[in-house]
Amino acid sequence: MKLLSIIFSFRNEEQNINELMKRLKSSLQNVNGWKYEYIFVNDDSTDNSEKILINLQKDNPIRIVNLSRKFGVGPGVLAGFEVAKGDALVYMDSDLQDPPEIIPKLIEKFESGSDVVHTKRTKRLGEGKIKMLLTTIGYKIINMTANINLPVQAGDFKLLSRRAIKHINSLKEFNPYVRGLTVWIGFKQDYVEYVRDARSSGETKFSSIFSGNLLSGPIAEFIRGATGFSTGPLFLGIFIGLVAMFFSFLLIIYAIYHKFFGTAVPGSSGTIIAISFFSGIILTTIGIIGVYVARIYEQIQGRPRYIIKNIVENHNSQSDQD
Repeated sequence: MKLLSIIFSFRNEEQNINELMKRLKSSLQNVNGWKYEYIFVNDDSTDNSEKILINLQKDNPIRIVNLSRKFGVGPGVLAGFEVAKGDALVYMDSDLQDPPEIIPKLIEKFESGSDVVHTKRTKRLGEGKIKMLLTTIGYKIINMTANINLPVQAGDFKLLSRRAIKHINSLKEFNPYVRGLTVWIGFKQDYVEYVRDARSSGETKFSSIFSGNLLSGPIAEFIRGATGFSTGPLFLGIFIGLVAMFFSFLLIIYAIYHKFFGTAVPGSSGTIIAISFFSGIILTTIGIIGVYVARIYEQIQGRPRYIIKNIVENHNSQSDQD
């Protein structure tokens, strides 16, 4: 009998947990040859999520991993990877946008020899066209700059084999792009397509693209993906610099032409435009370099990516972690 670990990194999901467990049990009841453990990584929730899970432990093999503070979805997923015991592992969101009903299909792909099974969203209900367009562009930019081929519209809903998890757990990146790591490790990879539902209830834990918070959410994920697997963005500064030099050369020819024929008009507009243009290029290049310096700074500090406060096992006893 094989063991499947199903991991949820969550924060304040009291409105979704009961329905999530109901759908999980219904989806898996006809899958033969497997037993399950449900690992809920609690990212310092402030609602009744933990109490609900403790009550559900009476009838379900649930393990609750409480983090010492809010670390974010990604570190929570990695904490789940650390404590999972399964021969295979599925990690997904707890907001019911990713349907548990397709987990049996992921298991089929695994039993056919795949180490990594991605889920690809053919549609994303409840999300605007602008967001969808920006998401697609973001994936394409990452694939252009990175040394991995990241599947477009494949999010944080995947199945990984035990040996795939072993290699991901051995990596020591402080701020990893988990979606990219699942591709970077290689092995046999496959896909299952599905339609992503709108969020069942509650509020998203990812900041909006337009919220102004650049330190979390989709923008932060994009930056991790674009800079985590390639130094290509650094060379973008060189390319922009060459384009700027060509543009300035054209401006020089233009100015000489008007000066030679006596048609030059006095004024500061051209100077202001030129200064603004080149200042923008300089600041963009410095910003790109700054992102890489920040990643180096975070890495050399040597801090843990997360801290586990305690683990509430199925018998309701707690084991503290150092």
